[in-house]
Amino acid sequence: MLVLGVETSCDESAAAIVADGADVRSNVVASQLEHAAYGGVVPELAARKHIEALPWVVGAALSDAGVSWQEIDGIAVTRGPGLVGALLSGWCYARGLARALECPHVGIHHLAAHVHGALMPHLAAGEDVVYPLLALVVSGGHTSLYRLPALRQFALLGETRDDAAGEAFDKVAALLGLDYPGGPVIDRLSDRGDPEAVPLPRAKMSGPFDFSFSGLKTAVRRQALSNRLRPGEPDDPRVLDLVASFQAAVVDMLADTTAAALRAHPVRGLLVAGGVAANRALRTRMQSLADEHGLPLYLAPIDLSTDNAAMVAGWGEGRLRAGGADPFDLSVVATWPLGSGEAPF
Repeated sequence: MLVLGVETSCDESAAAIVADGADVRSNVVASQLEHAAYGGVVPELAARKHIEALPWVVGAALSDAGVSWQEIDGIAVTRGPGLVGALLSGWCYARGLARALECPHVGIHHLAAHVHGALMPHLAAGEDVVYPLLALVVSGGHTSLYRLPALRQFALLGETRDDAAGEAFDKVAALLGLDYPGGPVIDRLSDRGDPEAVPLPRAKMSGPFDFSFSGLKTAVRRQALSNRLRPGEPDDPRVLDLVASFQAAVVDMLADTTAAALRAHPVRGLLVAGGVAANRALRTRMQSLADEHGLPLYLAPIDLSTDNAAMVAGWGEGRLRAGGADPFDLSVVATWPLGSGEAPF
């Protein structure tokens, strides 16, 4: 089955062609660099840019895959969660394509798709995925821990009480006058700093598997003010030490909470998904954690970690193959909890 995936939950306009849920034939992503001037995503601007980009992004996905419109068996599009205007851009475009092609379309849960994205290389290689799994989903808008008892089943164990980890990276980068998005910049600069140079807090929450990054962000601001750091000077050794120490603190909190969940909820594998899963320090730490517990680590390649449409198409294939289809009067869901009873599509 050939599925066209469309993803517009935030500021990436993406389209992909995936065969049989895991074979990625094409994966095209257009990033919106216009948001850099504002230090974060501007929702209205994001929605307009999606409308401009989708026709050529989808066309490029078809061309790269060598697939014609007539060969598409179904369309999977992100329904939520995300920025409502951005979601509507992709949702309306995908519905229009479904009508024109007379094929079914399904709305997909963005976080469930991220989890599937981490499994896709293993599924494509014919490997068996043995459940239950523990999944850390960590991105610009979400930081959550799930236990997956079986395929398409999610149980929420804990989540962030304030900023998501990726959001904290972006805000710290903006505070220091660094480029946007902040995650890749801080990851790169941290190689040149001392991760133990600046004492920064590691939040401990009353919920054993919850996260909080607001206090860490405030501590970075205090350090910047007390050291009179000037914005936009990434070569300042004090800035390098501060971002390295910040990244180390984020990785510590993510890894320590994940380790606690592994001790409390024995599983057969560890999965890490979402845009922050592209962070090199986190990838190394999670591999060590999986090795320590004797578990396989399901960690997506970089192009399937950040927002993309291949994971959307792959996740939607299961529902389309089972004959699923959404009605045309359905709409997007900006806030859509995963693991609270809703179907994870």
